Amino acid sequence: MGPATRTFAAVFGTLAALAGIEHGLGEVLQGSVRPAGLVIESWPDSAFFRIQSGEPALTVVPDLLAAGILSILVSCAVLAWAVTGVQRRRGGLVLIGLSAVLLLVGGGFGPPLLGVLVGLAAELGGAPLAARRARAARRLASGRAAALLPPLVALWPAALATCLATWLLLLPGIPMLSYFWGVESAALVVAVICMAFGLLVVTAALGLARDAWDGAEAASGARVWTDRAGTWLGAETHKA
Repeated sequence: MGPATRTFAAVFGTLAALAGIEHGLGEVLQGSVRPAGLVIESWPDSAFFRIQSGEPALTVVPDLLAAGILSILVSCAVLAWAVTGVQRRRGGLVLIGLSAVLLLVGGGFGPPLLGVLVGLAAELGGAPLAARRARAARRLASGRAAALLPPLVALWPAALATCLATWLLLLPGIPMLSYFWGVESAALVVAVICMAFGLLVVTAALGLARDAWDGAEAASGARVWTDRAGTWLGAETHKA
């Protein structure tokens, strides 16, 4: 797995875990009571989370206290794996499995979905390195990738920062806007959710492209020319 994909998995896997812990804390505070059904609210009486409908979640656990504890424990496992284990063979599939468990115990809907998407990106980025580098080197030699990829992969750090800022706007940003400044807009919530997941896909794709480009450079001896500001100027391939 390349460094860009590893960074992506660590950042957004951590974000998914922290959001799952937040759901678990809300369920723990409700005490040892039986949920009314499979779909619950993690924070049903919280003015802070009112704009997000009390943070809905699903749980198959018949006790909210136990559901909250399990959500926190599984979220901690997601956090540890996203930071230290996702780069291992089939590490993305493990993260997807943990996210599925998080969904079932009460970790909300957004955090498990985020974890699944991060796991998919990690699995794609964990393809056999030699084969991926060989394919990327062949594309580089064709000249098309040399013209198209560098300007795109240069956008990856900005995409990562923008995507993270959007997710932080979703939580805790929107609840803070509602609680402290009275901003009430369902359209805003939907728009930010769509933007967050859309940017997540774009950022993951750019990270995979950046890792492929770095692998192609290493495999083919390509040298990318930039000016002092980092603007891409061209590429030159040196054959062995």
